[in-house]
Amino acid sequence: MPGDINEETALLPRPPRKRTPLPKLQLSIIMLIQICEPIASQSIYPYINQESLFFLTESMTVLQWSRASDHIGRKPILMIGLFGTATSILCFGLSRTFWALVVRWGILPSQIQPFKLLDCQSVPLRVAEWEYRRDEKYYGTNRAEGFAYLPIIWAIGTIPGKHKPHVLAEGGGVGTLQTDIPRKRSGPRPLRELLVFPVIISVSNYVVLGFLNTTLGALLPLFLAMPIEIGGLGLPPPKIGLILSAYGLAVGLFQVLFFARMVHRFGEKRVFFNGMITCLPVFALFPIMSMIARHFGLSFIIWALIGCVLALSALMDTSFPAIFMFVTASAPKSSRGSVNGMSQTLVALARAIGPAMSTSLFSLSVQHNLLGGYMVYLVFFVLSGFALVLAGRLPDEVWDDVDD
Repeated sequence: MPGDINEETALLPRPPRKRTPLPKLQLSIIMLIQICEPIASQSIYPYINQESLFFLTESMTVLQWSRASDHIGRKPILMIGLFGTATSILCFGLSRTFWALVVRWGILPSQIQPFKLLDCQSVPLRVAEWEYRRDEKYYGTNRAEGFAYLPIIWAIGTIPGKHKPHVLAEGGGVGTLQTDIPRKRSGPRPLRELLVFPVIISVSNYVVLGFLNTTLGALLPLFLAMPIEIGGLGLPPPKIGLILSAYGLAVGLFQVLFFARMVHRFGEKRVFFNGMITCLPVFALFPIMSMIARHFGLSFIIWALIGCVLALSALMDTSFPAIFMFVTASAPKSSRGSVNGMSQTLVALARAIGPAMSTSLFSLSVQHNLLGGYMVYLVFFVLSGFALVLAGRLPDEVWDDVDD
């Protein structure tokens, strides 16, 4: 149709590309690496109640390790990260004094931090590069299937991490990865040269998504636990745990069953944009549920709306693998570690700010009765609208592989 033609329309139609099967052994190894992070990072949750500092510390070191992976290859960084994870969690368990915790859990991760590189830098990078390594003309034909498995691995890893921190406490190893010193390509570019439009718009959308996601993650359990009189639902901890478990299960199953199909049918941008749209009804449903609970108590309508929030949140999480594909594709091959490290640095800062900002606004809204105690939801509803404007700047299709 003439109306579908724009400056991004190809002059010649692209020939259909044969879809290649996923390398199951490599994918299994990467998922094994991926599960180490949530198990280790969530193991301290039974002993602490603040999480923003974790992301703040991550932002200080992940870029340096990502840059190093561009120079010496991915595999050495992965191995160092796994060793650091095992050593850190073991020393944490053996610590008997506060200063021992500072030295073993505080200083060591600053030296052995690439384990934070695993989930959002090296894992998506390896998934996106597999088919390029095997056959360049098939590159990207099945990356949606590979990315679909990442969220469920995190969800599984958080279960023993939060609730059974002693399980799997021993360090683990990793098998042979088909990743090595970068092959005959130019050296990594300076960071200034990487600040081009594809990188900036992809990373910006990832940062906004990470901010809104952690905001929702902080507000939801707080909203469920607060008494009805001050704007919550007053649910007991067992029911809150059941709701959050159902959410984790819904996210994992939805990603594995539907994400790849959605990408092949609608494209990466549409999947990401539709996931971001769900932020609007999610934040709008919080005050609606509160008002219904104040007038009618915890009726069937409340539970139905909670189910809607969980379903919309699961759809929102499909934005993560979609934007990972944009971030990875925006980077030159020799500098993918740097671009992904830069994105992780910024999103870690956003994730550190999100929980503190959302809970503080919640408290401020309730204490001063701002908009009936619902000001916090209006703020994030408006921010979600700005996020949609930013998402609209993404191209209709993921960029072709960027050459050096």
